[in-house]
Amino acid sequence: MQLSFWEKSQWFDNVDVVILGSGIVGLHSAYFIKKNNPRLNVIIIERGFLPYGASTRNAGFACIGSASEILNDLDKESEDNVFQRVEKRYKGLLGLRELLGDENIDFQQNSGFEIFTETDHNSFRECESKLEYLNTQLKFITKDKTYILSNECIEQFGLNKVENLIQNKFEGQLDTGKMMYVLAEKVRCLGVMILNGLEIKQIQNESNGVTLMTSEGFQINAGKVVICTNGFAKEFLSELSISPGRAQVLITSEIKHLKLRGSFHYQGGFYYFRNVNNRVLIGGGRNLDFQGETTTEFGLTQPIQASIENLLNEIILPDVEYKIEQRWSGIMGLGESKSPIIQEIEPNIYCAVRLGGMGLALGYLVGMEVAELINQNY
Repeated sequence: MQLSFWEKSQWFDNVDVVILGSGIVGLHSAYFIKKNNPRLNVIIIERGFLPYGASTRNAGFACIGSASEILNDLDKESEDNVFQRVEKRYKGLLGLRELLGDENIDFQQNSGFEIFTETDHNSFRECESKLEYLNTQLKFITKDKTYILSNECIEQFGLNKVENLIQNKFEGQLDTGKMMYVLAEKVRCLGVMILNGLEIKQIQNESNGVTLMTSEGFQINAGKVVICTNGFAKEFLSELSISPGRAQVLITSEIKHLKLRGSFHYQGGFYYFRNVNNRVLIGGGRNLDFQGETTTEFGLTQPIQASIENLLNEIILPDVEYKIEQRWSGIMGLGESKSPIIQEIEPNIYCAVRLGGMGLALGYLVGMEVAELINQNY
């Protein structure tokens, strides 16, 4: 395809920064780059008609991490790394809410809860024994006690076979679709153009910038490019320590007199569920088939969907009639560490990837960090 003079001059001449990916990180990066330096010409290129990954496909958890998740992380990483990451999640959520407004994204601080069933005694005992330690460490972040036992809520939520419940009052939930729509509008209002349905096949570093070859056969010249494709990053950055991780999700139709309220974590966060008004959204099960779920292919598998439905029937909605309305999947960016990779890969080529399933909480601050990197060189 050959561009016309008008197309080239209007959309692709004098581009300072190209951002690949219009997800949470791509939009935040564009917002802060343009906000900090309005004279820059910034465009976002997205190969899907909507963000292609997990940004519009996640569960809408505004969370910082359950007790068992943080303890598992502490087995693998230093205290400094783990709690600095939790602090970034906490501050990132506050920043996101301030930027977009709670009402605009339907934010509800209904708390996060970690459930422990009758077969999870060992896991619960470990968490219970470490709650005071976790609360002491996190008080510097949340300024209050973060985790408390809330077993009195088990019956209130209609849960079955659950023996213990740990509550985090600083967690909440939001409407992912509304959040992404409002954020995209914020970015457009700054003068950033979002081009959907255009795929970049190759990135070539030049002496005076970068050249991007498109799937349509024409090239785009820009000063710098920021790769924000998360789980798909290896297409351009094969050397990075990042892998795709598929997350499978379903949502029920509306349920009369639904008792469930809040965001819930189970089995170290490998399962998660919440109410969406009077529906139940539930996802997870990747731990049943790590190898099979390490993929960039969207799709559903019978064993994982069956495990999710079993959790619905046995624990969340016992003896409740419901219908499954939709099923879908999303692709996350994972790695040995849950800390994002934000760096200049080579001159003029940057990346902000590997959000570890926490893009919603981390995206705001990651975008700010990307903008600082870019603006140092303009």
